[in-house]
Amino acid sequence: MVTKETGGVKRMNICVTASGEGLDSEVDPRFGRCSYFVIYNPETRHVESISNAAAFTSGGTGIKAAEIIANAEVDVLLTGTVGPNAFSIFSELGIDVQVGIKGTVQEAIRQYKAGELQSIRSPNTTPGSGMKKGNGMGRGMKGGGMGRGIDRGK
Repeated sequence: MVTKETGGVKRMNICVTASGEGLDSEVDPRFGRCSYFVIYNPETRHVESISNAAAFTSGGTGIKAAEIIANAEVDVLLTGTVGPNAFSIFSELGIDVQVGIKGTVQEAIRQYKAGELQSIRSPNTTPGSGMKKGNGMGRGMKGGGMGRGIDRGK
C-alpha cells in the first residue's frame, strides 16, 4: 500500500468510482462519467463522497475528473476504465490505477486489499467511450424522431 507523510502522520486515500454516495453504493466502472468519487482512508476509516462535476461535460471529461481526484490527494484509484488523458495525469502524479471493480464500494476496497484487482500501466479505453447511447450526440431517439418532412400533417 502506498502511504504519504503529511505532518508526521501517514495517510493513504483510496478512491472508488461510484453511482452514489458512501461505502454501500454500487461501483461505476466509467471513471470520467461516474456520479461520485468515494474516498476512503483505511487508517482513519474516514469516508468522503465527492460529486463528479465533470460527469456531464461535453468535452475534456477525463481531464476534469482527474483534477478532482488530484485535489482530493488520492493515492489509489479503483475503477473500470480510464482514458489516455486522465491516465497521463495519474501517471505524472504517481496515482496507482487499478481496474476490475465489482459490486459495492466496500467490496471494491476489499478486492483491492486482497490483491484481486489489476494495476494498469497504460490507458484501457479511448477518449469519449464512457458516454452512453449516441456518444452524447443528439437526443438519443435513434432516428425515431418524426422530423419535419414534406407534406407532414396533411
